[in-house]
Amino acid sequence: MILIQFTGLSGSGKTTLAQNVRELLIKNGLTAQIVDGDVYRKTICKDLGFSKEDRCENVRRLFNVGRNFIESDTKIVLMSVINPYESLRNELRKHEFVRTVFLDCSLNNLIKRDPKGLYKKALLPDSDINKINNFTGISDVFEIPEKADLVLKTDFETETFSTHKLYNFIINNLSDFK
Repeated sequence: MILIQFTGLSGSGKTTLAQNVRELLIKNGLTAQIVDGDVYRKTICKDLGFSKEDRCENVRRLFNVGRNFIESDTKIVLMSVINPYESLRNELRKHEFVRTVFLDCSLNNLIKRDPKGLYKKALLPDSDINKINNFTGISDVFEIPEKADLVLKTDFETETFSTHKLYNFIINNLSDFK
């Protein structure tokens, strides 16, 4: 059993890679679940805002969902959430089944990609009512992981390359728990 805690800025590829690698794992006979921050923000985390305390609570709730999957015999959980604070990532790493995967992509490339249009809104003038405040990487902190178990350079690696690199990492780490 393994829980992958992704970390990376919005648009770095967390959800895409989680979906890709889950398909690959299932195709090869392994059970895998995705705990996606965007999905759970609409359900069990809808009462939370974007303060540091609320962001930490959000990640802890997602971790508890992931841990419940593992306790119910799901071998692999992919927790796809920005997870911006090193202290919180380290808190989760205290569980032996947790591994940290950092999706590293430059802010310039993320602003160019901007699949959800969030960076455009975060970069609006303060006077604009459409401006997103407390946006991780722009007006709120993102701490680069000091101890990532795997780094995926999603600026430069193709989606297929990163997917297979992550898949192999998971398979190699599963053997630690047999």
